[in-house]
Amino acid sequence: MSPQDTAHEPAHTSRRSKITPERAQEFYTAVLDILRESGYEALTMEGVAARTRCGKSTLYRQWGSKPELVTAALHGTRSAMLPHIDTGTLAGDLREAARAIGAGSGRDIPLMHALGHAALQSPELMCALRESLILPETATIEAMVRRGAERGEIPADSPAAEFVPVQLLGVLRARPLLEGKYADETYLIRFVEHTVLPALGLGAPAPRS
Repeated sequence: MSPQDTAHEPAHTSRRSKITPERAQEFYTAVLDILRESGYEALTMEGVAARTRCGKSTLYRQWGSKPELVTAALHGTRSAMLPHIDTGTLAGDLREAARAIGAGSGRDIPLMHALGHAALQSPELMCALRESLILPETATIEAMVRRGAERGEIPADSPAAEFVPVQLLGVLRARPLLEGKYADETYLIRFVEHTVLPALGLGAPAPRS
């Protein structure tokens, strides 16, 4: 039976997991590296097998198809760009968030771009992309804004508050398309100081040291 035939068999008859968690992480890392380097269309099960020195039948038995393998890789390597941040002020939190997001932009944005078109055609892939790269950061930024409102730094009904995650994460995608550059730490901090904070009513940029 060919790997292609195996890919369409029911999961309970075709897949027998003998892959250790450590070995699975090797596969996931290879998948994401190839996506960043070459894009989704260029990713093949054969290419992953060659890079990880395994038979492609192993990949087909375990994951069945390329979309399933990519989805598993996204879930299995989920790592938030944002560490725990609580400086005591909303402005400080957002500056630190900008610093952390900018530091990871060269790693995560190529992956988002590589998966963008494919994810639009696959609800499962879109869900994995959102859950692994987008929702954790969105939730963290929303928590920062909520704490700022609870401390009285911004009104609880601030009309700008709901747009903060969209601003910070949206500019990550927009700058490479518009200017051919990543939104790095310096750029994102400036963006926060001159766009996000004024919209929230938090005043002028911090003085430069």
